[in-house]
Amino acid sequence: MIDDGLPSAPSAHHRGGLDRLGPPVEGPAQELIDSGFALENADSPLLHAGLNLADLAHLVDLHERGVVPYSAAEQLMRVLLRAVRTPAEDFPYDPAFGEPYNSRERYFTAQIGDDAGWLHAGRPRREAVRIALRLHVRSVLEDLIEASAELAQAIAKVAAGNSTTWLPDQTYLQHAQPSTFGHYLVSFAYPVLRDAERLMDALTWVNTSPGGAGCVNGSRLLADRGRVAELLGFEGFIQHTRDAMWQIDGLIAALSHASSLLTTQSKLAEDLEIWASNEFDYITIADGFSRSSVLMPQKRNPYALSIIRGASGTLIGRLTGFLAVSKSPSARSDNLIYAYGEIPRALDLALRTTRLTSGVIRSMTVNADRMWEALESGFSQATDLAEFVMQTCRVDYRTAYQVVGIAVREASREGLRGIDLDAARLESAAQQYAGISLGLEGRDLTEILDPRHIVETRTLAGGAAPPVVEAMAADCLAEATALLGRARTARASFEHSEAALVALAENFIKGDPAEGNDIKGETDERH
Repeated sequence: MIDDGLPSAPSAHHRGGLDRLGPPVEGPAQELIDSGFALENADSPLLHAGLNLADLAHLVDLHERGVVPYSAAEQLMRVLLRAVRTPAEDFPYDPAFGEPYNSRERYFTAQIGDDAGWLHAGRPRREAVRIALRLHVRSVLEDLIEASAELAQAIAKVAAGNSTTWLPDQTYLQHAQPSTFGHYLVSFAYPVLRDAERLMDALTWVNTSPGGAGCVNGSRLLADRGRVAELLGFEGFIQHTRDAMWQIDGLIAALSHASSLLTTQSKLAEDLEIWASNEFDYITIADGFSRSSVLMPQKRNPYALSIIRGASGTLIGRLTGFLAVSKSPSARSDNLIYAYGEIPRALDLALRTTRLTSGVIRSMTVNADRMWEALESGFSQATDLAEFVMQTCRVDYRTAYQVVGIAVREASREGLRGIDLDAARLESAAQQYAGISLGLEGRDLTEILDPRHIVETRTLAGGAAPPVVEAMAADCLAEATALLGRARTARASFEHSEAALVALAENFIKGDPAEGNDIKGETDERH
């Protein structure tokens, strides 16, 4: 065999190895179309608007840097603007052609030929989709923060209006201590506001641009990565290019905070469902949030509360499922393929549920008379009575506790109430327990046993005294209002940036070719 200095043809064995390199030459298997590509295309309505904006921003950036010539940029601008004006359901996304990005490429190429290929310069498909996901998620997160603030407002307003609606607060569904419905209810405003603040932190993570990350190490076509971030209204760009492409900790955080938000609402819904029963009758759920039985004419089901509780469980399941796919090695698409649909849909469920909870709170009827009747009929003043015995009679609390416990047990057997206890009964219990006299003969216990008086003594921070409850409700209302303002400011900023980018593209295709080369100048004037 003559050695001519040229590489020899690879053997059959080695050719098989080389077939692993380069793009596939055959079309996708039907099984892949029906599973993977169908899954991703089902998410295209969620990503459509963001993909259009991501493509526009990338094209503007490339053209300003002299990468894309004017004629090609103008052609691409036109088809992209048509895509902007086309609803997702009318755009030709088709699993047979691969992922949504592939359907877009096929459509653009059919319109303008190879000029559509300029969109690939310096950017893989995943960068466009990562940007689209963040654009969509930031919008839904803003909506959810706004809805959370409105829920906290609704809770605070109803709580303030019920600061003197006397209630036997409960633990384990048993009477614990006298309180008010306002004090009970405002306790839910605080965790709602905390989760809303956590969602605001997640929004800060989402509202940063992965643009210009290239595959993993950036792109030599771009001098900096700030322009795409600016055009899309991001607060900045993700510093490390590999981090920009692959990390999902912020998405986990957003989903976790949304799950926590709904867990709080589920706790409230479970309480309200019990309290809306005939056995309690503390509240009445409005007709618009109830459902009748088709069989039993007397039934009035608090249907909205079932939706709230079920949504909480569903979100916990979605969080768990997303965590399960998130443990893949770095630089894999497993988790993000599922994130494109799971995260937006989970956040949307949280949004609709939070709005539902607000509606329930705003419209429910509080049955104050029934709450007072329950409070008056029980023994929730027992703790205060034991403390009174301890302080007045100079006995240790354990002894006072046992004496009051004996008195309560015997009174309840006789069908009496807490307000019916008297000094004679306590003296009898003290003799029975410790063979001592408390020295309470003839003492009037009316004020000590009055549940309303007990509540009014709870003036320490966070207590149930009406002025304290009203102050807490006012603080929560003010915090919720401020949060609502911040969320709406963020929304206005997002909408302005996105509208400005589309206007920039529209002005570009209307301009003279010689003037059209300076897209950045138009943007600078706009800002």
